[in-house]
Amino acid sequence: MHEKNRTEIATLGEFGLIKHLTQGITLTNPESKYGIGDDAAVLEFPKKQVLVTTDLLMEGIHFDLIYTPLKHLGYKSAMVNFSDIYAMNGKPKQITVSLAVSKRFCIEDLEDFYDGLKLACQRHQVDIVGGDTTSSVTGLAISITCIGEADGKNVVYRNGAKETDLICVSGDLGAAYMGLQLMEREKAVFQGEKEVQPDFAGKEYLLERFLKPEARKDIIEQLAHSGIIPNAMMDISDGLSSELMHICSQSHVGCRIYEDRIPIDYQTAVMAEEFNMNLTTCALNGGEDYELLFTVPLTKHEEISQLKDIKIIGHITKPELGCALVTRDGNELTLKAQGWNPLKG
Repeated sequence: MHEKNRTEIATLGEFGLIKHLTQGITLTNPESKYGIGDDAAVLEFPKKQVLVTTDLLMEGIHFDLIYTPLKHLGYKSAMVNFSDIYAMNGKPKQITVSLAVSKRFCIEDLEDFYDGLKLACQRHQVDIVGGDTTSSVTGLAISITCIGEADGKNVVYRNGAKETDLICVSGDLGAAYMGLQLMEREKAVFQGEKEVQPDFAGKEYLLERFLKPEARKDIIEQLAHSGIIPNAMMDISDGLSSELMHICSQSHVGCRIYEDRIPIDYQTAVMAEEFNMNLTTCALNGGEDYELLFTVPLTKHEEISQLKDIKIIGHITKPELGCALVTRDGNELTLKAQGWNPLKG
């Protein structure tokens, strides 16, 4: 955050602030008929299904500004919304951005936030079409609504998984959680010691996965190019175990996933050992990976096996068999939803 050369927010007022932060924003999607500047945005989606998702991020609950740069926070705030749209097999098109800001923040801080936000939007061809700002007495609150589109026949829900489906995930799991653990450790070690700098050498991938996640547009494009429409899909925000149980519950099926097939990066494994944590538990329950979890028919095994950065980790079973992890030594452990719960005390 900016400590010097601060411009207080009150010097601009609410409408002046919105105008300042959004000046130069141009609309790139034909569905965006009118954006910022009137009482409401105007969108037009002829012959398309419209997808809408929203996320509320609260300082002290979802992010810690001691180690989260505001530019990264803006980028991540957009990405978590884009990820929800991709998880429906859709394409994000527009966002609205609302901020509640305390007097700790200045205009330059919010410019940093918007720089990250706009970079994310540019990379995914998304228009910023509106929002709101207000004051806060408890810190920073961020509310983003994302609007997307999809052809009706291509929308994928959580409730479509079928017996014998293959269970697939993109990327690797647990890295964001280990990045969080690393940040929390360095915060505890170095808090109050201004002269000491934390050492993150060799752990850059973990920090990037935590601070700057990427919504998997590339996976959705690969699936479309291959003519594969998943039967069920979610993004992994609260942990693989939790998300898979959501799919199984809503699809009325069971599942088996295999410990030795869960994709885990080398840096994640090294960090888990350093923290004396169980690696599989981190991958199952860590959360904030924003990878895609989906099921496809068994007949698509050959096609899905040839796609980049996708791994088959198990299969869907009859509901009476329940949800289980098959360990490396062949034992079955019942899956539990132990992912992050923001409402838990």
